[in-house]
Amino acid sequence: MLRALLAIAAILTSLWVLESARQDVDISRFDIGQTPVTEFSIAESDGPVVVMAHGFAGSAQMMQGYALPLARAGYRVVVFEFLGHGRHPDPMSGDVNAIDGTTRVLVEQTQEIIDAVTPGDHPVALVGHSMATDILVRTATTRQDIGPIVLISAFSQVIDAQTPQNLLLVTGAWEPGLRGFAQEALQMVAPGAAEGETVTKGDVSRRAIAAPFAEHVSVLQSRAGRREALAWLDRAYDRRSDVDILPTGWAILGLLCGLVLLFVSLAKHLPARDFSAPELSRTRFSILVLLPMMLAPMIGVPMNPEFLPVLVADYLVLHLMIFGAVQLALLWMWGARAGWLCFTAFLVLLLFCALFGVALDRYAANFWPTPERLAIIAAMLLGAVPYMLADAMLTTNATRLRRLGLRMGVLISLFGAVTLDFDSLFFLVMIAPVLVLFYLVFGTMGRSAATRSGPLASGLALGIVLAWALGVSFPLFQV
Repeated sequence: MLRALLAIAAILTSLWVLESARQDVDISRFDIGQTPVTEFSIAESDGPVVVMAHGFAGSAQMMQGYALPLARAGYRVVVFEFLGHGRHPDPMSGDVNAIDGTTRVLVEQTQEIIDAVTPGDHPVALVGHSMATDILVRTATTRQDIGPIVLISAFSQVIDAQTPQNLLLVTGAWEPGLRGFAQEALQMVAPGAAEGETVTKGDVSRRAIAAPFAEHVSVLQSRAGRREALAWLDRAYDRRSDVDILPTGWAILGLLCGLVLLFVSLAKHLPARDFSAPELSRTRFSILVLLPMMLAPMIGVPMNPEFLPVLVADYLVLHLMIFGAVQLALLWMWGARAGWLCFTAFLVLLLFCALFGVALDRYAANFWPTPERLAIIAAMLLGAVPYMLADAMLTTNATRLRRLGLRMGVLISLFGAVTLDFDSLFFLVMIAPVLVLFYLVFGTMGRSAATRSGPLASGLALGIVLAWALGVSFPLFQV
């Protein structure tokens, strides 16, 4: 009971913070061509336009941390989604490794958005994260109507001592490589300048700061980074803003943790099902980890399937299918069975995963598929379901150390595939954070249900959720 009350308190407190951040902000959605656009503004908005863009595998929701306080300060903030990302129905195209390929296409898309939303009486500000930083800098070099630029976790070979002229670089303190690049960009203007300084030379003004306790994703919710961004735009436009920067990052974490904790409490009341966990010696456990870890890349990489319009998704289906099938075959051979399906546990777990997805979609990242992604999700089921069913059978009554070993096995296996075919499978590296988050959140809920009602319901439900999460996370791509 105490755990459930704490979970409810965390959920309600977090919702209050997150909704307070949106208070008085009009959030409207429309399309420019095929591009989904979200505009953030208040009724008495009198500030310049800020065009905001997300990073690779990002979405408009991921930029809310910066968009909302800027909107409450009177700026008109326009966030758009790149081709293939979020709810954009059209895929990316071109060569992702060539400046004249995908990069050129995304720059042209950005130009189209700026032309559509800029009134022409003020220079437009640009704010971008990760991949978008290079796109925005290249866009700025071709236009005369660009004002201050804020780049978050930036890297771009276009940045030099003169371009861009008005630039703030925000980097997470736990991003050493990008943090070093930001300091180099600062020292292009003033050799010897240190992080945290503002330097000027002629028309060029530049500043680089590190957001404490932040990495590549959490930097988007950093209060320090958002304060700096607002102050930088105010300085450029000669404005003064008095806006509270709310701890939305902690609130998102509190909301999601509260939902997980609440499910763990409720799982104790699910129907009980007998399940005899497999008795695995150290030798058998090692085989269950190491054999699929080696076989999945050895079999999958030479086949290198290409049938889905999502980067590396088709290979990932095959990899997970092989991994799960090998583990299930070994478990069957050694007499392990998943038991009977508990429909109640299956449906309740799916319901809570859906609630988690709705919260994620509203406050943090896109979790809702466009029609174009439904076939991708269906294909992902072929790999996700057998993998998660084997995972549920093996982790239900396993020790923490064994659970860690099982999850590390699939991550190492994916990295092994990357080393065998780096050019084609490099983007698998970016799936690792998605899987880690999946294990921490959905894996925790699934294990709670499996401990009470058996692994079959948990494995099937989490297989569906994993296919869904992977299907909506990665960009659509057409060669």
